Amino acid sequence: MTIMGEMTMWKIAIIDDDRAVLQGMRKIIPWDELEAEHAGEAMDGQQGLKLIASVNPDIVITDIYMPLMNGLDMVEELRKIGYEGKIVILSGFADFEYARQALRLNVDDYLSKPITVQTIKSVLEKAIAQLEGATVHKLEQHQLKQKLMQYEPFVEQEWVKAVVTGNVNLVKPFPPSVQGLLPHGEDASDFLVIAVEILRTVRVSELSPSDFNLFRFAVGNILQEVISADWKNARLIELHSQHMAVLLHAPHAEREAGRLRIRSLCDSMMKHVEDYLKVKLEIGIGSWKGRWQEIADSTEEAFQALAAKRNAPFPGLPMYEWIRDHDLSDNQSALLKPTELRPVQFYQQLGEAIRHLQESQIEEVIERFFQQLEGARRITEKDVRNLGLETWAILTYSLLDAGVRVAELFDTALLKEEVQQQTVPDKLKAWLLDKVSVICQLSGKSEKLKHKQAVDFMVQYIHEHYAEDLHLSELAEKVYISRNYLSTIFRQATGETFNNYVTRVRMEKAKSMILEGRWMIYEVAERVGYKNVPYFTTLFKKHTGTNPTEFVKN
Repeated sequence: MTIMGEMTMWKIAIIDDDRAVLQGMRKIIPWDELEAEHAGEAMDGQQGLKLIASVNPDIVITDIYMPLMNGLDMVEELRKIGYEGKIVILSGFADFEYARQALRLNVDDYLSKPITVQTIKSVLEKAIAQLEGATVHKLEQHQLKQKLMQYEPFVEQEWVKAVVTGNVNLVKPFPPSVQGLLPHGEDASDFLVIAVEILRTVRVSELSPSDFNLFRFAVGNILQEVISADWKNARLIELHSQHMAVLLHAPHAEREAGRLRIRSLCDSMMKHVEDYLKVKLEIGIGSWKGRWQEIADSTEEAFQALAAKRNAPFPGLPMYEWIRDHDLSDNQSALLKPTELRPVQFYQQLGEAIRHLQESQIEEVIERFFQQLEGARRITEKDVRNLGLETWAILTYSLLDAGVRVAELFDTALLKEEVQQQTVPDKLKAWLLDKVSVICQLSGKSEKLKHKQAVDFMVQYIHEHYAEDLHLSELAEKVYISRNYLSTIFRQATGETFNNYVTRVRMEKAKSMILEGRWMIYEVAERVGYKNVPYFTTLFKKHTGTNPTEFVKN
């Protein structure tokens, strides 16, 4: 098959020892109508094999009786070497034995001479239709494989995120795409989680949802660079709102020696983010776990250390390490034991449900968590107040991600007083469910909120699929809004066009990849969605003020 402009031309080779037949076939085949071309001809089976090996035609029309090698022997040789094209037998003998042998060799058609123009046209149309079907199938399989290759990192990322937050089935084996992602068995390591919080300064809080997503994206890029340089195979996981987690693993023998190394890594993470983005981080460090199934326990410890803000190894530095219950003095408030409850899991599930304003799912998440809370030990009034404050903070930031400002719905000062008055789990649950109901009712009546949800979906989709060929029309179909209207509300919400935002995200990712130094410029271009390297270079220079090569040098 050859390509002429945008037209696919099917190649047909003719094998016959009769020159008159060869000439006649060239004349009666409607080449243009079939979008086919004459690929060559031969007068015996041996020449036919050489011709077919040379031009690889899509269709072979061959006689049976020929010198040196007959047509059926030639077909048999073709099948042995794996020729997959269509084969049409054109013979002057309607012999049953020949027909049976042709059938065994998977010949596509068996015609007797002489033939009419209509007959050869019909036979070739049928063969071409089958070829087209096979080509489409191969193309679909190739595209599916490409999509799966692109999706595989996402599968890995989501699975690790589920392990870190405790949302994975611990009984099931590793999914095939993540086999070997976490060392286990003979290569088992110890695991530890670091909790990271982006402090919501006035500047950060005033960012639009799309700009905050881009800002969080930039923070993630910096953290990933620092982590990759300092700790091989560490994983950065984005969680709810302003929270992230870092998963570390190391051989058991290095557990104690690794403590100083972890502190150094955390210090480097905080300094780099503050230097480049002028924003502060706070960090909590969990304890080492010997099995990957216990990773979520380390996550809970890290976030509780972050919430308690005790045991800072360096005075004045917002880095906090987990303290076991029996290490606490009597006058210190005991935190909920991480293995009894999963606040991080709860916050993650709650944040996801709130971002999509799914009232029934939000209620289900809250009900399930408070059922677990009933069986927990040593829950003080202070614990309940802290839980309420943290839960409301997650709810507030998750709503902000969806484009909803709580201050537009409630009196925030009154809310803070109310949540601090909730000192019993049942009352806190009832209070939360009431506020969720109000939020969802108001949002259901707000067309503006629906638009913000659509824009939030687009922003998230862009950040997850920037390497793909993105079209506004495709996203419009996903959110059931017309393309032109979606373009307008996206521009109103973000202050820039859809294409400009996509380009900005791609260029930020390209900058990060170039700084990593692992890929050539053309590879970076492909990985952020550009097959045309000169065009990528032009956009990169427009965005950064310098071309990729100079960017590396500087």
